[in-house]
Amino acid sequence: MGLFLIVEMEIAAQVHINTSELVRRSRAGDAHSFQLLYRQYARAMYNTALRILSHVADAEDVLQEAFMDAYRNLDRFEEQGTFGVWLKKIVVYKSINQLRKKKLVLVDTPENWDAEEPVSTDWETEALQVESIKNALTQLSPGFRTVLSLYLFEGYDQEEIAGILGVTHATVRTQYMRGKAKLLQIIRQGGVK
Repeated sequence: MGLFLIVEMEIAAQVHINTSELVRRSRAGDAHSFQLLYRQYARAMYNTALRILSHVADAEDVLQEAFMDAYRNLDRFEEQGTFGVWLKKIVVYKSINQLRKKKLVLVDTPENWDAEEPVSTDWETEALQVESIKNALTQLSPGFRTVLSLYLFEGYDQEEIAGILGVTHATVRTQYMRGKAKLLQIIRQGGVK
């Protein structure tokens, strides 16, 4: 039996330890338990960062920073929520901060401003494949990509996104509508800008 197979069997046996127990052990200083948490959540958190940032190196940096922050702040994690949700919030905020460092600009719009109608009003009923949406998202501007990623893939509503980004709800709504129209245009053109 190869060393790799033995290590994988050991990991598989330890995966059965529930997340709460891994968090408890990690708080007590067990680095191996935190390593198991990392293995359990790294892929999903990386994908979250990548959808927002659309840049591999930036997503990798955010992933590492988020896990370091999570480890340093495990005592702040409250058990009434899940570790994954808590960690995702860290990843989302770090991703947004990364965009801000790169001068992401979302323009505030007046509350009474009416955005243009999107290209299609039957967005939710169109049969679009998730992969084509993800691929098209990478072609959007950072503002559109961020709002749509948080809304479509991370499950935040527009009010929550406004709070995260520190802009008005009208700005998020505008970014969402325009981003959605642009996304549909990219998909209809076969993913080509």
